[in-house]
Amino acid sequence: MTGLNRDDSPVYLKLRGLVVAAILRGDHRAGDQLPSVRAFAAEHGANPLTVAKAYQSFQADGYVEVRRGVGMFVLPGAAERLRVAERERFVTLYWPRIVEHITLLGLDPAALLERA
Repeated sequence: MTGLNRDDSPVYLKLRGLVVAAILRGDHRAGDQLPSVRAFAAEHGANPLTVAKAYQSFQADGYVEVRRGVGMFVLPGAAERLRVAERERFVTLYWPRIVEHITLLGLDPAALLERA
């Protein structure tokens, strides 16, 4: 099997993906505060230390800023930069696995696009 249905990525990356999706959807816009680590952890049944690691990755990548004693805030341009990074991730990581799966199943790509 191609591994297309498996998601064996670390939990902090899965949590990071949830925040990425929220930013890309516009749930969190430039200047908006992200949910606190504790609130996000409680909402998703995660360990707060794991959430903190996911959040720290956003800070390290320059998508958010920390305001001491207040929280983390989405920086201007974060959504656009995240979209570019996520497109590249999709094309290099996911798309080859999808193509492999399509080929394995003998599906017609044009017919798949018509169903979209």
